Amino acid sequence: MDLFEKYESNVRGYIRSFPTIFTRAKNATVWDHHDKSYIDFFGGAGSLNYGHNDPAVQEAMIDFIRRDGMLNALDKATDAKYHFIKKFQETILLPRGMDYKIQFVGPTGTNAVETALKLARKVKQRSKIVAFTNAYHGHTLGALAVTGNEFYHDDYYGVPLNVSKMPFDHYFDEEDQMDSIDMMRRYYEDGSSGYELPAGIIVETIQGEGGINVSSIEWLKKLEKMCRDLDILLIIDDIQVGNGRTGNFFSFERAGITPDIITISKSIGTGLPMAIVLMRPEIDQWSPGEHTGTFRGNSLAFVAGATALKRWDNDEFAKEIRRKGEWVEKRFRAIKDRFPDYISDVRGLGMIWGIESPIDDFCSQVSREAFEHGLLAETAGATDQVIKFLAPLTISDVELDKGLDILEAAIEATAAKHPITKQEVTA
Repeated sequence: MDLFEKYESNVRGYIRSFPTIFTRAKNATVWDHHDKSYIDFFGGAGSLNYGHNDPAVQEAMIDFIRRDGMLNALDKATDAKYHFIKKFQETILLPRGMDYKIQFVGPTGTNAVETALKLARKVKQRSKIVAFTNAYHGHTLGALAVTGNEFYHDDYYGVPLNVSKMPFDHYFDEEDQMDSIDMMRRYYEDGSSGYELPAGIIVETIQGEGGINVSSIEWLKKLEKMCRDLDILLIIDDIQVGNGRTGNFFSFERAGITPDIITISKSIGTGLPMAIVLMRPEIDQWSPGEHTGTFRGNSLAFVAGATALKRWDNDEFAKEIRRKGEWVEKRFRAIKDRFPDYISDVRGLGMIWGIESPIDDFCSQVSREAFEHGLLAETAGATDQVIKFLAPLTISDVELDKGLDILEAAIEATAAKHPITKQEVTA
C-alpha cells in the first residue's frame, strides 16, 4: 500500500475504507493479494448490478476484441452501438411503452447529469434548476450544484449556478406534515414569492449516497403533476438506483410516472464506463455536435451492456431481485430488533437497503469490522450514519447469507465495544 500512499493523490477514498490490494473478482466475491476473499455488498457503488466478470459478458467482449472491433468510435455508427440501441429499444423501452431518444454522453454519471441540466435549460430557455436536500448527482460543477452534501462544497468552486434546493420527501418527519410539493407549487404559482420558475427539477427516487431515503409513490406522482401543470421538465437521476436495483429496470416504474429526461450510467455498461441520457423526442432539440465527448463511443461497454440486457428478456430476473430483496429486508429488520439501541431505522427497496444508527461513527466502525472479517460494505448519509447494502443483483443465496452473517456479527462486535447506559437509553 506504500506505493499508493506515495504516488496517488490524497483524494483517493475507497482505498482507505478497504485497505488491501484486490487481484480478482467473480460475481459477488473478490479476492486480495493474500488470497483472502470478501463478499461484496459494495457493488462498485452501484456499477456492478450484474456482478463481477459475468461469463456471458466476458465472452462477448473477448469475441469483440479478437475480431478487431472498433474500440472507440466517438459517435460514428458501429455494429456495437447498433446492437446496443436495438437491444435497449426491444427489451427495455418498447415493452414499457416508453418513447425516448437515446443520447450517448461522456461515460460517467456526472456527464449524464450535466447533459440533462444543459438540455433542460436549452429547451425551456430558463436557467433555474431545482434539486433536493441530501441529493447526490456528481462532482463536476453542474452536477455538484445539484448535490446536497456540504462535504463536497466549497465557496470558491463557484456553485450553486442558479440552483435551488427543496425538501425531499419526508425530509421534516415521517408523517410529512409539511408537504414539500405543495410548498413548491405555492412558490411557483405565486408571482410575488420571489421564486423563479425552474427549467427542470432533478430527483433520485431513492437517494443512495444521501442515506437510502425512499420517496413515496404519492410524492413522486404529485411531483410529476406539478411539473406538467407548470411547464417544468422532470429529470430522473436513475444512475445508481436504476438498472434493476429496485426490482424494476427503472426505479420510477413503481410510481407509473413519465419523466421528461432520464440519466443512466453505472451498471448500464456492467462496470465499464458508459452513460446515456433518455429524452422524450420533442425535447431532443440539440444541434448536431452541440454536446459531445470523446469517449461517448465506448464500444466494449456497448457490447457488455447489450449482453447484460438479455437478463431482461423475461420477468425471471426481476422476480429474483425482489425475492432476494425481501430476504435482505427480513434479515435487516431482525438485526434492528436485536439491537434497538444501536439501530434506529431500516429502509430500502428491492436490492438497495440501509441500516441507520443514531450513534456517531457507529456505522463506520461496523464497516471496518466487517472488512476485517471478509465483507465490503460502505456507509452513506450526511454523517455516514447509514450502512449501505448494494450487492450485485446476481449474488448467490450462499454469498448473500454469508455476507449478512458477517454484517450482523460486525454490528454485534461494534455494539459490544460501545455499551449503552440506562441513562443514554432514556435520553
